[in-house]
Amino acid sequence: MFLKKSSYHNYPNPFKPSTLIPFGIDEDSDVELVVYDILGRKVRTLVPGLRIAGRYEVQFNSRELASGIYFYRLITNNKTLVKRFTIIK
Repeated sequence: MFLKKSSYHNYPNPFKPSTLIPFGIDEDSDVELVVYDILGRKVRTLVPGLRIAGRYEVQFNSRELASGIYFYRLITNNKTLVKRFTIIK
């Protein structure tokens, strides 16, 4: 389950070359934070594994990626959240 502010979104957005992705969980959980391109192909796994309850920020660097729309998906034991972001070069 996510902390009450489930509307966390990366900032800045759009961005170049990096952005912060904040998220929070209110109970210990396996967490997976993955970035996908517009075609649904996995680009990178940013957070794998068990995390304790709390707030987190993950920096995502996009230097090797093309401009465009991408998605990140946060999966915990109880919920899934998908957000969109834009890379500009």
